[in-house]
Amino acid sequence: MARHLITSALPYINGIKHLGNMVGSMLPADVYARYLRQRGHEVLYICATDEHGTPAELAAQTAGLPVDEFCTQQHRAQKAIYDGYGLEFDYFGRTSSAQNIEITQHFARRLAENGFIEERTTRQVYSNSDGRFLPDRYIVGTCPYCAYEAARGDQCENCTRVLDPTDLLDARSAVSGSTDLEVRETKHLFLLQSKLEPEVDAFVERHGAEWPTLASSIARKWLTEGLHDRSITRDLEWGVPVPADVWPELAAEGKVFYVWFDAPIGYIGATKEWADAAGEGENRDWRSWWYEADDTVRYTEFMAKDNVPFHTVMFPATQLGTREPWKQVDYVKALNWLTYYGGKFSTSQNRGIFTDQALELLPADYWRYFLMASAPESDDSAFSWELFSSVVNKDLADTLGNFVNRVLSFSRKRFGDEVPAGHEPGEAERALGEEVAGLLAEYEQQLEALQFRKAAFALRALWSAGNVYLEAKAPWREIKADPEAAALTLRTAINLIHLYAVVSEPFIPFTSTVIRDVFAPSDADARARLATDWVGAEAARSLDTVAAGTPFTVPPVLFTKLTEDDLAAYRERFGGEES
Repeated sequence: MARHLITSALPYINGIKHLGNMVGSMLPADVYARYLRQRGHEVLYICATDEHGTPAELAAQTAGLPVDEFCTQQHRAQKAIYDGYGLEFDYFGRTSSAQNIEITQHFARRLAENGFIEERTTRQVYSNSDGRFLPDRYIVGTCPYCAYEAARGDQCENCTRVLDPTDLLDARSAVSGSTDLEVRETKHLFLLQSKLEPEVDAFVERHGAEWPTLASSIARKWLTEGLHDRSITRDLEWGVPVPADVWPELAAEGKVFYVWFDAPIGYIGATKEWADAAGEGENRDWRSWWYEADDTVRYTEFMAKDNVPFHTVMFPATQLGTREPWKQVDYVKALNWLTYYGGKFSTSQNRGIFTDQALELLPADYWRYFLMASAPESDDSAFSWELFSSVVNKDLADTLGNFVNRVLSFSRKRFGDEVPAGHEPGEAERALGEEVAGLLAEYEQQLEALQFRKAAFALRALWSAGNVYLEAKAPWREIKADPEAAALTLRTAINLIHLYAVVSEPFIPFTSTVIRDVFAPSDADARARLATDWVGAEAARSLDTVAAGTPFTVPPVLFTKLTEDDLAAYRERFGGEES
């Protein structure tokens, strides 16, 4: 089987992320990793906090903390939230780690040796009020391409154009707000992407046809416009230092590498952190995943569309320029943006719900399922409380939750706390088995293809099949004339419940655990059968994994319906169409 290396875009350290950040990278990566693990694949899912660059320094300044202390606190806070959502990273590292500093400096040395880094004198914005050169994100102004008035000096969030600070119109300091700026000469290192363009183009040509249109079109757009040499150092106090053995003058000036140079390398650094954190007697070889990785390693990246250029062009160029055998991405799963009622999430304007707040309101599985069922794959998608309520109430509460509690409660009431036996399966059960096997195959196919909305649709159809079967067989009527017929119906439905617990786990892991725990087989063989990682087509078709006589309990209500009063309170607190 393939070994699957999975990374999701690194969340910035400068604050708690909103739901759009979650669905744009980390959550779909977790769903995919969980599915692959269930299928028996070896999986390494790596992520980290992106801790360098202007956002970290500005956020630390606002918090009144030294930047290293601020980053440590935020790393712990973010990790706790991701744990709350059940994100099962194999390792969640930090780009400020010693491992990432070591590997980033190694990359820079190799690129310099091969003639792909050049020291140049540049003209850079200097703030007289602040008494310093201003790195890209310390400068804000109007985008010259789309006229967005809050564009940063490295990229316009509105049109996604990559910028240089001197491109901005009406520029001002993000530190002091001062417009007393001038341009002075200073020295920086440049990655000579223009020299590497033919190799990057060949790389995209080899892999791009397999990528989603969103990812391949962005990469090809950059290549069509031509790759420009890119400054990869900044004047900041916090970052990966330029190695003094190669550039002593720049090191003495305190230059650090541009955050977008070291952040993708951070995937490798975090993998080395994972290896170095191994317990006694545990052998973790990070190089087998990244350096001279064999053909069994398949590397999949997850990110929102604004991160695509750096991952499909700049990072591949960086890897290629080392002339070393670094593992390059095989598949880029790019997603569009999740908006809040069609607008941007904004803490200052009290618009939108952020990941920590969401967990305070409702359990993680409500959010996991909704976000993946509404994943912005083909286009941007808009969050609204009305849509969220509809999905939760219809899919989770009515279709899945009601089925589980209804079946188990009725079976316990009429047949006790063990799965009833009843007749042998009949035509209705055979037809249901065929339908379930077909729907399961569709679900698997969509997950393999990383089509998460379609996978959620297939999962919902699996849940619906149980409800249709239950209504058609009506055990509450069968029991009056033929108790054994009712027992068969309930045994079949209980097997569906177990199947749902297993195959729903990538989307709703906490609920799946609750459902699986209702079964308490008394012997080891029965426990082993119910511990199967994945329900195969034959087991799905026969619906006999949970044997008659297996003890069970009735869980509490799995999903609580949201009311109009709930929605009104949410809109008032977080903003919305009616606020």
